[in-house]
Amino acid sequence: MTKSEIEAVVAAQRKFFRTGATLDVKTRKKKLCELRLAIKGSLDELHAALRDDLGKSVSESYMCETGLSLSELSYMISHIGRFARPQRVKTPLVHAVSKSFRLPSPYGVALVMSPWNYPVLLSLDPLFDAVAAGNTVVLKTSSYSPATSAAVKRLIESVFEPEYVAVVEGGRAENTALLDGEFDFIFFTGSPTVGKLVYEKAAAHMTPVALELGGKSPCIVDETANIPLAAKRIVWGKFLNLGQTCVAPDYVLCHESVRDRLVSELGRQIKKQFGVSPLQNPDYGKMINEKHFNRVCGLIDPDRAVIGGECDAESLKIEPTVMIDVTEDDRIMGEEIFGPVLPIITCGGEDDVIAFVRERPCPLALYVFSSDKKRIRRYTSELGFGGGCINDTVVHLATPHLPFGGFGASGLGEYHGKAGFETFSHYKSIVDKKTFIDLPMRYQPYSRFSDALVKMFLK
Repeated sequence: MTKSEIEAVVAAQRKFFRTGATLDVKTRKKKLCELRLAIKGSLDELHAALRDDLGKSVSESYMCETGLSLSELSYMISHIGRFARPQRVKTPLVHAVSKSFRLPSPYGVALVMSPWNYPVLLSLDPLFDAVAAGNTVVLKTSSYSPATSAAVKRLIESVFEPEYVAVVEGGRAENTALLDGEFDFIFFTGSPTVGKLVYEKAAAHMTPVALELGGKSPCIVDETANIPLAAKRIVWGKFLNLGQTCVAPDYVLCHESVRDRLVSELGRQIKKQFGVSPLQNPDYGKMINEKHFNRVCGLIDPDRAVIGGECDAESLKIEPTVMIDVTEDDRIMGEEIFGPVLPIITCGGEDDVIAFVRERPCPLALYVFSSDKKRIRRYTSELGFGGGCINDTVVHLATPHLPFGGFGASGLGEYHGKAGFETFSHYKSIVDKKTFIDLPMRYQPYSRFSDALVKMFLK
């Protein structure tokens, strides 16, 4: 789309929003119910598109994309009536004979910018929240996942008129045109580098934002952990979608006494979950494009790769790879991997672990494998991170009952369930004062008696 075409879409949405058509909660719920039916009718098309773009199997596509989307949508449909009600709060005595409440209100025209790694889930989930809160939405899909972007566009257009929800495809030119425009809220999912640009552009119009970014999420394995179970769950979380997951364990901080045992179990689990020849597994998936394939392959040090390490340029597949004897100065520790390579760093006690994590930007996720409750409490309370799991990986984002979001360098704002509705809503604070009585103490001329009354109320 050209810049003028994008501006026309935004103008049409702003005009539509000002009619008040999106304010009716029944209308919002009706459109979300229509969207749920449309998603269920488009599953085959969406799964085929995910296979084209990322090589995802139908099982993984449903478990991690379409099924999760339907779960979030069903939750929102069931709870939107309660979320949209005015929220009564206590009224202090000084405001006697009145009631106080917070009124959730939509921002207006929201821009949702989605990434390529989970192009269905991360397009639709924030869209559900934005529509539920009463906004119109411009959804910008990723040019790196063209098949899925086209499928999502067809899905959205089967339910919404463009003045309500519009999908913009394309690349850098469209992104620039959108960010140069004026929106009432921006929701971005992607890399920290681009997130900073989005934040900068939004500041020009004082536009509120939610930034779901990434980072190097550590996975701590101590000497008290259930090593076989830890390996099983780490392998699943790390190599899901070929590691192209923002909350995937980026590296393991393993106690030196259990490293060799962990490596052995990781190798066993990789064979069990992906087969002896993962590159030949049709359900294993592929890297999104040649650029990212080459970048991740370049992070593999053959001398330290004790599991995997093979790359197939024709299929854009990289074997599940485990590297040992990695140090903090190695190249692989200098950037988010976002691929199927797992470096293992050995460490001593919990003080060493805490110092290592604290020296780096706050990660999006933190995973702790341990049976020492005191140590777990220390890690989860003293370390800064967006969210995480104890004795598991990744699954904390698969529930509408927990907000999902980053912290510090890994992002700001959160969504999923009620938190998503709140993110796309502005809450107006209102005092409804009754008229049959009016206390005179706040009005001039002041007196000792009125001062005494004020001090009685305000203390």
